[in-house]
Amino acid sequence: MKLMLVTDLEGVAGVLDFANWCSIDSRYYDKAKKLLTLETNAVIEGFFAGGATEIRVVDGHGPGALDPELLDERVELQRGAATPVWPFTLDDSFDGIGWVGQHAMSRTPYSHISHTGTFDVFEATANGIPVGEFGEFALCAAELKVPVIFAGGEEAFTREAENFAPGVVTVSVKRGCNSEEGLDDVSSEVYSRSKLSAIHLSPALARKKLFEGARKAAEKLASAPESFKMTAIETPFEIITRFRKSEKNPQLPGVLYRRHETSFIAAMNAPSTLE
Repeated sequence: MKLMLVTDLEGVAGVLDFANWCSIDSRYYDKAKKLLTLETNAVIEGFFAGGATEIRVVDGHGPGALDPELLDERVELQRGAATPVWPFTLDDSFDGIGWVGQHAMSRTPYSHISHTGTFDVFEATANGIPVGEFGEFALCAAELKVPVIFAGGEEAFTREAENFAPGVVTVSVKRGCNSEEGLDDVSSEVYSRSKLSAIHLSPALARKKLFEGARKAAEKLASAPESFKMTAIETPFEIITRFRKSEKNPQLPGVLYRRHETSFIAAMNAPSTLE
């Protein structure tokens, strides 16, 4: 059983905000990387316990957030994009894909440090359906017929994954405390500072829950692969990205479009047009 595991940082238990934890120059960045790597190892351990035989880990956080020296020695680590960029070396040789440390997409109520790619993005849609970083990758996996089996991160993200990929096994490690009210018109800088309150599990308990969830997901894939579903969207594929106003980047475009007649992956890799 060959699996891919995609990681991010903002959805990790104990990662408290963006400014102090999630950037290269953040005061607690090394601690955040350790927390993510230990959560990742818990999922890896669970996948192997559930029957996985090969795992590739994709470090999906902008500047990188896994500590290679702490990472389970049984896995491959991928850092950086492939050619073409999407779907980051995923192909039909994989039996399943999962996420850990993931946050919800922009404009999600009661989420924590939520955004889509960057805080500059107001909303991204695929054929009119709002999608975040998870949704974009999950639709690529669906085209390759690779089931989404596991989603670990903040509670709002796990709800997003359950709605998008019915049957996915989810584990929540923290839950956001702030709604989304009044934030549609704020700048990207204000938005980045607006949803930083959350209630966290202890990192140790979070890792125990992630292990159990990952083991359950791998066992479920082995015994009932047909139980994993995916939201279907019809061709042609149109991906629209709308941006917030930005104090630092006033030149940001309003709306970008990508399109392909038959392939979502090709649409993700297509040049953007500005309107």
